[in-house]
Amino acid sequence: MPQKIEKRRLAILEVLRYNAKPLSSSKITEELLALGHEISGRTVRLYLQKMDREGLTEDVGKRKRAITELGLGELESSQTFERIGFLSAKIDRMTYGMSFDLTNKSGTVVVNITFVEPKELAKRVDMISEVYENGYAMGHLLALLEPGERSFNTTVPEGMVGVCTVCSITLNGVLLKYGIPTNSRFGGLLDIYDKTPTRFAEIITYDGTSIDPLEVFIRSGMTDYIGAIRNGRGRIGVSFREFPADSRDLVEDISRKLKVIGLGGFMTIGRAGRPLLDIPVSEGRVGAIIIGGLNPMSILEETGLRAHSRAMSGLLEFNKLFRYEELESRVRAFL
Repeated sequence: MPQKIEKRRLAILEVLRYNAKPLSSSKITEELLALGHEISGRTVRLYLQKMDREGLTEDVGKRKRAITELGLGELESSQTFERIGFLSAKIDRMTYGMSFDLTNKSGTVVVNITFVEPKELAKRVDMISEVYENGYAMGHLLALLEPGERSFNTTVPEGMVGVCTVCSITLNGVLLKYGIPTNSRFGGLLDIYDKTPTRFAEIITYDGTSIDPLEVFIRSGMTDYIGAIRNGRGRIGVSFREFPADSRDLVEDISRKLKVIGLGGFMTIGRAGRPLLDIPVSEGRVGAIIIGGLNPMSILEETGLRAHSRAMSGLLEFNKLFRYEELESRVRAFL
């Protein structure tokens, strides 16, 4: 298949995947033009007709298209090779790109985004709040984007809101501002017993994946936050980081300050050169277990709602974040 045709096909699939709800051909064309693709509405319609026949997209009525599971598979398989090492590179880029200043409590932080209908979000606000309350979220802050609002090179679909949770990569950026380099080793699932971390059940190294590990675990139904918030026994998403052993005292001090302003994400900080929950740590370094930023949104999947989440979706001004206790009243404004 000619490269130009293949590129357009993948671009259309990408737009459908990231918008989380069916789109008309005119809306798809608008999105493609905004992304810099030179293409006409007629050409998009011809592509969609062919992709319908191939089973990559489907007509869901009212001249709107949705991406199919086959289409999602086509998109992932076509991009896997070119995205090897993509996640590690993206972590570095986001770390250097954020501007948050802990002293002034201002600047940008790294966030994830999840698209969801307000009425469905409202049904689950209590459980989502419990994830925050029990300390299984990256701090206590989040943000909401309105329907139609454009941010992070994507648009919140009409009839939906964008829930922005703070990404744990924010901690990397804060530490870097203090001259502390952080090595992000892997994302994993951590078993919790009596609210205490016991062992890693699954891990995916950042160097060996093109998809955020927590996205994979959530979509695969491998998390158990409901158990964690109800009886203290569950399975939650975390990541494993390392930093220089000589900086341990400073990291603990920064951790306390971050917690005060709602950005606490350190679950456990280990000792120099010692294993942490049976994970070996390099000589001269300290291991740390960090809470996953997408954790609160796992409640959507666990309660039967298929939602589209993107980890490390972009940078957001810190002053746009609010405490989780305000989520219910803010969601009601969209009902």
